[in-house]
Amino acid sequence: MSKIFDLYQKVGGAFGPSGREQEVRETIAALAADYVDDMTTDALGSLICRKKGGGKKILLAAHMDSIGVVATYIDDNGFLRFSPVGGLFKGDLINIQVRFANGTRGVISYEEKTPFKELTLDNLFIDIGAKDRAEAERQVQVGDFAVFAAPSFSQNGVLCGPYLDNRIGCVTLLLAMEQLAETDNDLYFVFTSQEEVGLRGAGAAAFAVEPDLALAVDVTDTGDLPERKSPMAVSLGGGPAIKVMDRSVICAPQVVAGLTQAGEALGLPLQREILQFGGTDTAALQKTRTGVLSGAVSIPTRYIHSPSEMCAESDVAAAAALLAHAVCHTF
Repeated sequence: MSKIFDLYQKVGGAFGPSGREQEVRETIAALAADYVDDMTTDALGSLICRKKGGGKKILLAAHMDSIGVVATYIDDNGFLRFSPVGGLFKGDLINIQVRFANGTRGVISYEEKTPFKELTLDNLFIDIGAKDRAEAERQVQVGDFAVFAAPSFSQNGVLCGPYLDNRIGCVTLLLAMEQLAETDNDLYFVFTSQEEVGLRGAGAAAFAVEPDLALAVDVTDTGDLPERKSPMAVSLGGGPAIKVMDRSVICAPQVVAGLTQAGEALGLPLQREILQFGGTDTAALQKTRTGVLSGAVSIPTRYIHSPSEMCAESDVAAAAALLAHAVCHTF
């Protein structure tokens, strides 16, 4: 088992949908403790780990929350209706298992009388095997959150499993912490909350830190699948992607240039990312207070927001090395 896969299983296996990040926060805090000088948790639940210095304030952010579902209604037969927490696609949900915080598991299925092409999330339900509402309510209450309960594996140099978005970004920051050289820069590693529901944690944390420069780490889509309808110049295993822009942000040119310089100094393979759909914490970081020079490093990932996301270990390792070098020697 590789170190990257081991870290992913620890961090990715922790329960942490948006707004319920306590378990994953505690897991990350234990792993980060030996590499930073202090740790705090803010009111929104983001974990802020500081490596003290008297120089430039640099904030590195990776969101630790995941998408999920929340129980909204339990019918007389014990079936649960639910709403999404973050972005869900119905095609990824049929007959998959989910897990609630207390360990209760269930299967998402659908109303079979509705033609499949006409299904919406409103036609789906969770079956926990309860015989009636009373039995179901002994295990799950309205308002309880659940996450994907899917297996993970490492094979051919890739990782596959749930919540690479963005637990693999958290793993990348942990690996970068280990590789830090001596620097005068004041470094803040922020594991943000509630990104999947509106970039909420990043904005609050950056407002408090007041960084001179901010870097987000997240996953990005790839353009290397068969007959992909939207061309994209990012591929799995091609190296970390330096974000140029997405739907929510245009990255500061000097940050893009600095990251590129750092990667070239290390001889790393690099890609340039323009994501036509979606965004990351970068947008919230950039708009903090009077504005912050911001950029992002992305991990190319297939099948994002499904229970079986996939990325290359080499891209994760290179991204960690890139970030450690950039914050100590480039910026």
